[in-house]
Amino acid sequence: MAKKKLLTAAWTRLFTRQLTAVTRKALGTTLRKTLLAAAGAPARRPALSAKPATKAKASRPRAASRSPSPNPAPAKRRSSPGAGVVAKVKRLAIGSKARARPDADAGDWVAGVAIAVAGARRWRLYRPKPITSGERLPLLVMLHGCGQDASSFALSTRINRIASRERFLVLYPEQDRLANAQGCWNWFDTRNGRAQGEVALVLRAIDQACGMHGADPTRVAVAGMSAGASLAALLATRHPERFKAVVMHSGVPPGRAHSGLSALAAMRGLGKVQHLATKPAARAAAAVATMVPWPPLLVIQGEADPVVAPSNGRAAVLAWAQAAGALPGPPRRLQRGQRHAMTVTDYACRGRAVASLVMVEHLGHVWSGGAATQPYGDPKGPDASRLAWAFVAKQFKA
Repeated sequence: MAKKKLLTAAWTRLFTRQLTAVTRKALGTTLRKTLLAAAGAPARRPALSAKPATKAKASRPRAASRSPSPNPAPAKRRSSPGAGVVAKVKRLAIGSKARARPDADAGDWVAGVAIAVAGARRWRLYRPKPITSGERLPLLVMLHGCGQDASSFALSTRINRIASRERFLVLYPEQDRLANAQGCWNWFDTRNGRAQGEVALVLRAIDQACGMHGADPTRVAVAGMSAGASLAALLATRHPERFKAVVMHSGVPPGRAHSGLSALAAMRGLGKVQHLATKPAARAAAAVATMVPWPPLLVIQGEADPVVAPSNGRAAVLAWAQAAGALPGPPRRLQRGQRHAMTVTDYACRGRAVASLVMVEHLGHVWSGGAATQPYGDPKGPDASRLAWAFVAKQFKA
């Protein structure tokens, strides 16, 4: 009897050691798959044993042993022990996931984070190649519209191609979805200070581009689309000493909204024009007192825009003209090939360019001349990216 107990204990210890080895091997395989999935590499199938353990395992389809698809069906697949780890790694590894790299072969696509009192915002910077040691390049800040991010905005505008040819840096700050669920810049929240907080975050990103990546702080311009255009105008009027030019594409001028409801009304062209004219005039007086006028403005606006009323483009240039005492020149109707025609009106004061208004026929709420493959681009419109850089470069030289 005692001999039988000893034999049973020996078999128990042997079985436990084998079970522990199998468990460790399974955990190692799971950990390896987890790490490979976090790195974006396909997990290799484990080596099959010479003889399947059971008939059910031998008849399992080969597809079941492959790495999971990017969008697995939860009803048919049991969660992996390392699924939570993979999800956490993907959330923390910002930028490690494969993302669109616009024109990456022609330049560097650098990532960074701007931190200020209002929080933190990611940004991307396009740097043309090569940049010599000590070289300072101009900087164009591009603020995306709602539903966009840095990559999609760069792909839509294709301005990185111009940056490679003309040699300037392009900075793309990104709105955080926690700050705005639609990805819109909160340009209208001046009453509660959210707009001013985002202005400070963009300025912080500009400081980082100048301090770490060779941007020239004396040659900085800002441009934007839709909500980004409205924030660009707010940046230029609040900190005119920081910018040489500002470009608004389908945006609302500053001073016309102070909350979400008033922003919706302003986008439709509603609101008091007197309020729009008075507030910028007061800011202009303060700017003149400090000998810092607003930077020259270029407005590009579609006449068929269903989201932002075309009257907002006219109101923006009138605000700039009032602030500087500028007068309009004769309008010019231009058309290139089969592209949409545009009407250009320049405002100047004592020979100095103050503002230019470009009204594009048949253009909706999209980037004029933008990529057809992107949701916010119209290739039939005049090339807004070329117009913007030509305007900005002229102000840099002046």
